[in-house]
Amino acid sequence: MTTACVGSPSAASATAGRYSVVLTRDRADIEAAQRLRYQVFSTEPGFTLGAFAAAIERDVDRFDTFCDHILVRDRVTGDAVGCYRLLPPEGARALGGPYTATEFDLDALAPILPGAVELGRACVHPDHRSGAVSALLWSGILRYLSMTDHSWLVGCVSVPMRSTPGERPGANVRAVRDVVSSRYAHDPRWQVRPHRPVRVDGRGLDEIEPAARAVLPPLLRAYLRIGARVCGEPAHDPEFGVADFVVLLGAHHADQRYLDRFLAATGAA
Repeated sequence: MTTACVGSPSAASATAGRYSVVLTRDRADIEAAQRLRYQVFSTEPGFTLGAFAAAIERDVDRFDTFCDHILVRDRVTGDAVGCYRLLPPEGARALGGPYTATEFDLDALAPILPGAVELGRACVHPDHRSGAVSALLWSGILRYLSMTDHSWLVGCVSVPMRSTPGERPGANVRAVRDVVSSRYAHDPRWQVRPHRPVRVDGRGLDEIEPAARAVLPPLLRAYLRIGARVCGEPAHDPEFGVADFVVLLGAHHADQRYLDRFLAATGAA
């Protein structure tokens, strides 16, 4: 199952109890990740997928081919239960820019993008969210950074425009924005600008009444705990029905306690 990754170090794999994790560009592994992404994204409250994804029951885009993929499988069933994709700088150059650039003006990040890996399409199967799968995914990311000598992680984190059917569109996005901008904002020099700012019925975020309590998605909480910070206002992604925030993490700024925890998941610490 483990295969060499084009444009990256040789693929690595590891096991931890019930699960195995692999870094790969193998077509079968990528398709397994795409099926898992479709299964998870199509059932998450507030997310929507297009007709093409529904027809093939896979979440696919043009970036997958240029990415290295981290895939966690259940060793008992063989099923894919967690995945991440990593776009190295050379892949971003071949594509004309990272995925994040389709939603944001990244001029402010130009000094660091040549050494940045873009994270994306993270998901864990609902039946495997005890923490072990996420720890394995992060251990794979950290090993990848170590092998490639890249020093920055950048990516988008999605917040549904409406987390529940009865929620006012954009209310939780506004609340999340207020929390991260006051407590987890990155250095002003790293602030990016969304191509499509969030608007609901002609109103910008500042005009939308925030929810009484901000509900941060688990992925965003994980990024913040490990030391990532948010780079400005979110962009509206109508295809998925979400608002996307850019997060940036310098490897030298990461919380060492969390690094040790994730590395220990595969016996690396």
